[in-house]
Amino acid sequence: MKTIVVYKSKTGFTKRYAEWIADELKCDISEYKNISGTSVVRYDLIIFGSRLHAGRIDGLDKIKELIAHNGNSDLIVFATGAMPAAAENTLEEIWRSNFTEDELNKTPHFYMQGGLDYEKMGMFDRFLMKAFATALRKKRNKTQEEISTEQAIKSSFDASSREYIAPLIQYVNSIIT
Repeated sequence: MKTIVVYKSKTGFTKRYAEWIADELKCDISEYKNISGTSVVRYDLIIFGSRLHAGRIDGLDKIKELIAHNGNSDLIVFATGAMPAAAENTLEEIWRSNFTEDELNKTPHFYMQGGLDYEKMGMFDRFLMKAFATALRKKRNKTQEEISTEQAIKSSFDASSREYIAPLIQYVNSIIT
């Protein structure tokens, strides 16, 4: 099964995960900006990874469109972000806002905590994160998820770990054999 990992990375966390996945699967890798309909047609499996940005998986719509036009490729999606993976309710909301019910059932999707790098963020993204942190700080009666998120986004951090790719790798290996 000819496989490619396509990634869109703003601060480097998604790129790191994409490289780890491609290394583990011994497959091709490409940056999102270099992908077109003619370049993906050669692949049976496309693994797409990108950051979560305001509840959306950045670039997912374009990848879904390319796959729909290709018709022959399967899609696996992974998203990265600063949010702890334990924030299951929030992750479920994110999946539902990025996929139709049918896509949720057909498209394997994985979350891998990365981190925050305020120094590599654009001014607008930095502003959004700081505003979100302020809103969380002022909120009363926070859930445990909100408390964890508030602590996590105070400053730059790196929580990425190669172990987070294991479920995706296991899934791919199960469909290849």
